[in-house]
Amino acid sequence: MENFDDLFAANADFVKSFKSQDLTGEARKGLAIVTCMDSRIDPLRIVGMQPGDAKILRNAGARVTEDVLRTLVLATYLLNVNRVLVMPHTDCRMASGSEDEIHATIKERSGVDTRGIEIRTVKDQRAALESDLTRIKSFPLLPKDLSVIGAIYDVKSGKLNKA
Repeated sequence: MENFDDLFAANADFVKSFKSQDLTGEARKGLAIVTCMDSRIDPLRIVGMQPGDAKILRNAGARVTEDVLRTLVLATYLLNVNRVLVMPHTDCRMASGSEDEIHATIKERSGVDTRGIEIRTVKDQRAALESDLTRIKSFPLLPKDLSVIGAIYDVKSGKLNKA
């Protein structure tokens, strides 16, 4: 537990000024953002929103996986989502090497063989983003009128660049 003491101490401070008790589980602004797990990304602030405004779906590389599609189905039919922003970013580790190179680096650093899982690296972020947008637009369980756009977030300038 001691490895987490800092988290619970910070939470005690957070509770003192907590103001989100009246939020619901719905996305007030109808938005879902699919983005990377990179800690340099603050998705709500990037698009000028607040807690409760949007659903945030994060994974390595901001890829549209089966789980992202499953989550978007739930978000669109149950949680007021009617538009989706897919937002990968510059300087992403998932765009800096091949699948084999990432597996080799993990093996070298930890001794763990991860070749049994798909890492989903990308050589061309724009092409991967276009492919992911197509996956959402063509997924038969999502509403046909769902608005979908892609933009690459620049971690050096803070700018969103439309795909």
